[in-house]
Amino acid sequence: MTTKIHALVDALGNPFSLMLTPGQDHDLTCAQPLLETADPRALIGDKAYDADPLIDTLDGRAIIPVIPPKANRKVKRDCDFVLYCERNLVERFFNKIKHYRGIATRYDKLARNFLAGVHLASAIILLN
Repeated sequence: MTTKIHALVDALGNPFSLMLTPGQDHDLTCAQPLLETADPRALIGDKAYDADPLIDTLDGRAIIPVIPPKANRKVKRDCDFVLYCERNLVERFFNKIKHYRGIATRYDKLARNFLAGVHLASAIILLN
């Protein structure tokens, strides 16, 4: 069983919202549910999030998409690559939670128990 952890972090790299999906799901499937609870000025994401429905949703909410365009995109969009360098904050968050053995190895059989462990590790990260 594989599971993907999806996270939305703030400008300091602290977790804001977390979600689990099956491992075979695309990253884009939970982008909009994660954004429903947040009101950011910009969304920094990798090329997997370069899809017209998400970009249109972000434009409708006046959120600046900082997502590099895919190589096969017919109409290229601009991307602020100086701001895109801040994407490492979410990567550093994932590095921090994977220091917890139960999360790195996924001992829990139920997704709700695993998500509870991820929330516990995130709370510990917030307290430090």
